[in-house]
Amino acid sequence: MPSKPPLPRRTPQSAAFNSGAAKVKEAMDARDALATALTRAGIQLPAMDVRTPWADTVREDAEGAEDASEHAGEIRYALVHLGVCSAPVAHALATAITNGLAR
Repeated sequence: MPSKPPLPRRTPQSAAFNSGAAKVKEAMDARDALATALTRAGIQLPAMDVRTPWADTVREDAEGAEDASEHAGEIRYALVHLGVCSAPVAHALATAITNGLAR
């Protein structure tokens, strides 16, 4: 029976990563890395986004940067939201994952 790959490790909890702005940046970097990998595999998830408990106050644009720093202490987490996709995209994603595991 093949062994399962290890789960991703949690981000180390250091002082630098305790700020809300760092959590949002980490989630945005992860979202962008995933989007790039999926694009290379020929897959697009159009609804990918970063969500926080106060998503309406945290934006990527210049105006939102002030809001993000203003509310940074309030942000407890930031999640990469993958959104919904069509059945063909779900099959393509499953195939890409399966092919990656076969290597």
